[in-house]
Amino acid sequence: MGDRTSIEWTRDADGTPGASWNPVTGCSPVSPGCNHCYAAGIAHRFAGTPAYPDGFAVTLRPDRLEQPLRWLRPRRIFVNSMSDLTHRDVPDQYIARIFAVMALGAQHTYLILTKRPGRLRSLLSSKAFTDEVLVQTGLLAATRNLSCPPPQGLSWPLPNVWLGVSVESEKWKHRIQQLLQTPAAVRFASCEPLLGPLLLCSCDGAKFEVTRHPLLISANCPLHGTTRLDWVIVGGESGAGARPMHPAWARSLRDQCVVTSTPFFFKQWGEWSPAADGLPQRRMTELDVAGVQHDPATPIASRPRATTPMVRIGKKAAGRLLDGQQWDQAPVAPSSRPATTAGH
Repeated sequence: MGDRTSIEWTRDADGTPGASWNPVTGCSPVSPGCNHCYAAGIAHRFAGTPAYPDGFAVTLRPDRLEQPLRWLRPRRIFVNSMSDLTHRDVPDQYIARIFAVMALGAQHTYLILTKRPGRLRSLLSSKAFTDEVLVQTGLLAATRNLSCPPPQGLSWPLPNVWLGVSVESEKWKHRIQQLLQTPAAVRFASCEPLLGPLLLCSCDGAKFEVTRHPLLISANCPLHGTTRLDWVIVGGESGAGARPMHPAWARSLRDQCVVTSTPFFFKQWGEWSPAADGLPQRRMTELDVAGVQHDPATPIASRPRATTPMVRIGKKAAGRLLDGQQWDQAPVAPSSRPATTAGH
């Protein structure tokens, strides 16, 4: 945690590392993507220490609130890499204070990632909340002798705040629709860990493996619609107990992004890689496209679906190449996104 992080998608266009900022730590599971949470593992490992006195219980860290204001070099900042900002145990006023810091630290770009987009939508669409952000911004500016917000209020949504949702499979795609209904300068989906097939494009004619533009474009499509995703991040799971990611799932999301001109970022394969010549053949599994693992010793004729051999070789060895290519695309914040005025 701090002014440098190794998380690939926080890097600037020139490759400069981003940062993480944790004014809240701790969370609780809401879906299968949480099962092997790296943040929970770290917190449990250091439970009882000054860093995590209560383990992974939701804990407010007001001493860290103003940290980005001390970082002079502009950077991308992952907000709450060790928590979920919109967890029910984080008070509305405290979230407003976090937005006030982001408003005053305008030299940075802030990336918020949540599995609880319903609360995020409710807050950011509420005049009471935006009024509170304006109040907190004024108080913080006065405390630090910074320029106060203009009398007419803040530009809303904040142009330097990107909002994202974690979506691990088709079952959790509703999070994207909630995100699309939320005021934001940039919206993105993090499909990590990707645990099953995911069809983002909902237009008529779209298929699991997208090979052409859909026939009829839906106004509510996450990749084609009037309000759409600006970025898709895909990655497999790493760490103890990591589950493999089927290559077809990652390829499908890449293809959906290519045909819709949506920036695509392939973060990693994770612990498991598709088996290939030259890779160790120990710790193998056979994975079908539905996500079911099969014993490699099981005869192919006995398997209900075709399977792909996967080998566990570790995150570093598995790498970041998808079909031999590194995908590091990222969005540019639109300058013409409609905005309102907070506190007005």
